[in-house]
Amino acid sequence: MKSFKRTITALSLSAVLAIAGCGTGKSASEGNNPSTDHPSETTAASSPLKIKTSFYPMYEFTRQVAGDLAEVENLVPAGVEPHDWEPTPQDMAGIAEADVLVYNGAGMEGWIDQVLGSINASDLTVIEASKGLEIIEDPDGGHSHNHGHDHDHEGEHSHEEHAHDHDHEGEHSHDEHAHDHDHEGEHSHEEHAHDHDHEGEDSHDEHDHDHGGESGHHHHDHGGLDPHVWLSPVLAIEQVRNIEAGLSAAAPEHKEAFKANADAYISKLEALDQEFRDGLKDSKRKDFITQHSAFGYLAREYGLTQVPIAGLSPDQEPSAAQMASVIEFAKEHEVKTIFFETLVSSKVAEAIAAEIGASTSVLNPIEGLTQEDIAANLDYISIMRQNLEALKTALNE
Repeated sequence: MKSFKRTITALSLSAVLAIAGCGTGKSASEGNNPSTDHPSETTAASSPLKIKTSFYPMYEFTRQVAGDLAEVENLVPAGVEPHDWEPTPQDMAGIAEADVLVYNGAGMEGWIDQVLGSINASDLTVIEASKGLEIIEDPDGGHSHNHGHDHDHEGEHSHEEHAHDHDHEGEHSHDEHAHDHDHEGEHSHEEHAHDHDHEGEDSHDEHDHDHGGESGHHHHDHGGLDPHVWLSPVLAIEQVRNIEAGLSAAAPEHKEAFKANADAYISKLEALDQEFRDGLKDSKRKDFITQHSAFGYLAREYGLTQVPIAGLSPDQEPSAAQMASVIEFAKEHEVKTIFFETLVSSKVAEAIAAEIGASTSVLNPIEGLTQEDIAANLDYISIMRQNLEALKTALNE
């Protein structure tokens, strides 16, 4: 993985821990999500948990569950496309100093195994939010990778209803972590009793990141899995439950508070799910063209068909044959809207739209917030509602 592998080789644990003492006093979460929709407040007698999250949806779900019982910091800064983001030594130091690390899994964070193998993670509770979920494998081939289920789904081209009987039992150790998906909930690395002095979390404004969303950067390989599970509100609920279970394992004295917070947020996600069902059930058409293959879980949940221009990574350039195929499909099906997304260039979507005389519109994969999103106090639920309105318009033209 580019310079990251060299960094891992050169960086000793002692250097990581030395960096950990060089914080600036500013939490990275201040620049990632200033949402005013706070979960229930609970006074904690002990020091709050120090939690690192891999990118925005994990930050938002974790923040909602943790309430004021934790200090949640997002690793990927605002405005940065997370697929190819790689942690710096300073980020690694912050992870080593944390009590909990929450990540999505399913290949989204290509750096996770190397980071956890390079730091002293014996006191770190690691929560894989997609643990136990049925993960779509190779959407172009229409297969699914079963993470604990026997359901037969066909990625973004399936219209079948599916039941979610997910197994969120207990935890598994860091030794089982290397994508040995036995799906027992979350990783736990022994009970921890951190008394670290975390004053001054690492500021993302003070060190450079390798931003994968920019042109010229390498294509991130998700290992043939579609990681975009958070775009289904139903699966987002399951991720919230996994996070709740992991935080309860990390701080069992706050288990009831975590459950109350999770229940409150899940009620909002259930309402969001119902809005999608009501809003999309009578659509004139069921197919939509999107910039990259991020909406397979959303399509599967609501009986739609995603037609992606490119693959799972947003910086993946489509081949000439892929472009021609999408253009042919759009013409045959009289598609009038081509969706593009935030954080990456829209030039491919615009080129196809120009070719067929269609318009373009945003369908946001919510992989991160832009500065404009932050200024508008947008969050996961409000952006998902924007996505619903965009789909309703495009599917009824």
